[in-house]
Amino acid sequence: MIINLDGFTVIGLAARTSNAREMTADGVIPKIWERFMKEGLAAKIPGRTNHELLALYTDYEGDGHGEYTFLVGVKVAPGIGAPEGMVSKQVPDARYKIVLSERGPVWRVVPDAWKRIWQEPLQRAFRADFEIYGERAAKPEDAIVEIWLGITD
Repeated sequence: MIINLDGFTVIGLAARTSNAREMTADGVIPKIWERFMKEGLAAKIPGRTNHELLALYTDYEGDGHGEYTFLVGVKVAPGIGAPEGMVSKQVPDARYKIVLSERGPVWRVVPDAWKRIWQEPLQRAFRADFEIYGERAAKPEDAIVEIWLGITD
């Protein structure tokens, strides 16, 4: 499914990484998730607009082979400032293709979904992509995750 989506703001915990780095023991994505959940950071973010968690991939250096910023956070109302130690990122107005993961443990189904995505001949924009962890992902061991891929017109 392809949707035109208005931009929005996300606040959360972020770090720079690359797909190559994530294939090593130095990967930051699991560490960002662990800290965000362990410290209950979602509850410390003001102006939340819903109860979903988002994993945002943005600030790409070119295509998916360079570095990008990875952020775990929540969608917030416009104009909300980030608490100390967190960052605010704008998700742009864009066309997005929605890909659903299979049902299962998030640590398996999300990487599997990304493997499928990388094999598709999509015209990705490499501006912002994000995963939504909503009601269908409330149980991490039995979840379905939405992956929104920014695509070119």
